[in-house]
Order: sequence, then C-alpha cells, then structure tokens
Amino acid sequence: MKKFDKQYKDIIEIENLLLAWQEFLCGKSKKKDVEEFGLRLMDNIFNLHNDLKNKTYKHSLYKAFKINDPKPRDIHKASVRDRLLHHAIYRVLYPYFDTKFIYDSYSCRLEKGTHRALDRFRSFSNKVSKNNTKTCYVLKCDIRKFFASINHEILKSILEKYIEDKDILWLLNQIIDSFYTFTSPTLSRQTGKGLPLGNLTSQLLVNIYMNEFDQFVKRELKVKYYIRYADDFVIFGDDKKYLENMLKQMEEYLDNNLKLQMHPDKVFIKTLSSGIDFLGWINFPKHRVLRTATKNRMFRNLKGNDYKKESVDSYLGMLSYGNGYKLKLELKNTP
Repeated sequence: MKKFDKQYKDIIEIENLLLAWQEFLCGKSKKKDVEEFGLRLMDNIFNLHNDLKNKTYKHSLYKAFKINDPKPRDIHKASVRDRLLHHAIYRVLYPYFDTKFIYDSYSCRLEKGTHRALDRFRSFSNKVSKNNTKTCYVLKCDIRKFFASINHEILKSILEKYIEDKDILWLLNQIIDSFYTFTSPTLSRQTGKGLPLGNLTSQLLVNIYMNEFDQFVKRELKVKYYIRYADDFVIFGDDKKYLENMLKQMEEYLDNNLKLQMHPDKVFIKTLSSGIDFLGWINFPKHRVLRTATKNRMFRNLKGNDYKKESVDSYLGMLSYGNGYKLKLELKNTP
C-alpha cells in the first residue's frame, strides 16, 4: 500500500492556509465571526502558522446548537480559526484518501453524492432482478448514533496505517481529541468517542473509519452489489438467506473491529417491489417517489424561505431524479 507522501509543512504552509481560507469563505463571507477574522486576516494566518509550527496549537471549544434535519441533531460549531485549519487539513488529505475508498461509497466525495447513489441503486436492482423478471431482495442497514460512536483510539490506529509523518498524526489527534461524547471512567487517560457533526474534517474521518468496513464487505465477504452513503448502506441479492448471512457477519465485524452497532429499528430485508426507503426516496423496480417526511420537510423549508425562486428551483431539480410530476406542478403553482 502506498503511504501518504505529504508532509506536515504542506498543511501548515502560508500558501495552503490562504487557499483554505478562500474555500472556507464560500457562502460565509457575511457572517459576523468570519468578517471579524478577515479584518486581520494575515495576522491571524501567521499566528495560526506559528502555533502549528511550534506545536503550541490548541483547538478551541465548540459552540453547540440543535437542528431538525429531519430528526433532531446536535451540531458543534468550531471557531473560524479552527475551521480554517480543518479546510487546510482536508485539502491535503482528501486527494490521497479518496483513492483508497471503494467506488460505491458516495457520501461527502467529489463527483459522488445522493443522486449518483440513487442511480447506482437502480442499476444494481436491474442487474439482480434481471430487468425485473426475478425477485430482488434488499438488505437495508443503518448504524446507531454514527458520529457519536466513532472510537478515537481505533480511528487513530487506522490513520497510522496510512500516515507515517508523526507531526501530521499529532495534528490529527488534536482535532480528534477536541471533541468527545464519552470518556471511560476506568482508565486514567481519555478514551473518547464521537466526532462533531459540524467539522469538515469529520466528514473525511468517518469515511476513513468506515472504509475499513467497506473493504471487509468487498474483499472478505465478496459482496458485489453494495452501496454505502454515510451510515446507510444496502446490499442486493436474489436469495434472502444469503442476505441474512451477510447481516450476521457485518454485525460481528462492526462490533468487534469498529465498536459500532446497527440500529435495531432500521435494519430490514425486503423485496424491491415492496419499496425500499433509501436516501429520502422510496425506490421501486421502475420508479421512485419522494418519502413523505422528505416532502413535508421540503414544503416547511420553502415556507420558511418565503418560497424564494432559488429554493423552488433547487427542489425542482431534486424532483427531476424521481417520479414527482404532481409535486413539480404544486411547486410551480406556489405564490
């Protein structure tokens, strides 16, 4: 395996920090804290660079708040200084790790996303069902409290397999240990769990973490028709017993190797013809319809934005990926 060949200086150099700032600014330039940081941008950049160079950098505390999207979620927002660093780390690490991920991992990756995952879902269902001439079963799984359950020590050990530079590992440890949802009372040192939903680095780190599982499914279990999007994943098969056997082995691997558990209420094996709830859509052999909860959330969001044209156009674009003719008409006729 080719090791990560970048060095610590590639992350902390002034040029990378400035490029990270430009990327971070997108959609945030009018925020008060961002404007304040930008008033003394070069001073702040040089101070961050020096703290990183001298290893005196400390991640600051997070600002916590809740959102409903669609279920209640705890978001933890880092300071502008820390989020700038997250971008600087991401731009150096992502190109390397993206090459290590399996093709059918679709969350938080360039040229992937939900639409590509849904297209792949349809492609796999057609292949397994022999173009809807045979019964196609789908195993649908969901990991319980995904971000909150990421084990810090396991994550660090995974990163050490790829990265040899001790300074980069030190920096990643600073980011990982800046947040935790659990600390073992029986051990003297912190053995934390959890990554904050608000960090850009968290998106990459959970993909690195779950890549261990993806590789197990593809290399050890030899599963051909597998799709994962964050903590949701599906496997297609023409034999229900085969999927039941896969489920048992996957549960054991997740528990033993990654300390993760599947959500007991969100794991099922169903026929494709009965409709599979995946990524906001109910998928059938020849069509897909928007999930009721997704539809209701869409109209709530539009109402909250006073039905702005940009918001309506965005949802019209989303509906083009499924069978939403009546919903499109409803949207187009909104005031």
